[in-house]
Amino acid sequence: MDAMSQNDVTTRSNRGQWENAVEGRPELSASFSSKEEAIDQGRATADELGSEHTVDDAEPTGAVTDEG
Repeated sequence: MDAMSQNDVTTRSNRGQWENAVEGRPELSASFSSKEEAIDQGRATADELGSEHTVDDAEPTGAVTDEG
């Protein structure tokens, strides 16, 4: 996986909620109850910042796996 760049936005599941994490800008990070809302807002935030938006679709399973 490529290294994150300043202002890149990642949408991912976190303990039952969906969150948008902004690299280097924690004050812009936010949580959402729905995946769709998080993705829409993550894309909009990345567009505003001129950065990349990534969706981490991994479902939390509680198991540690190595898919590589």
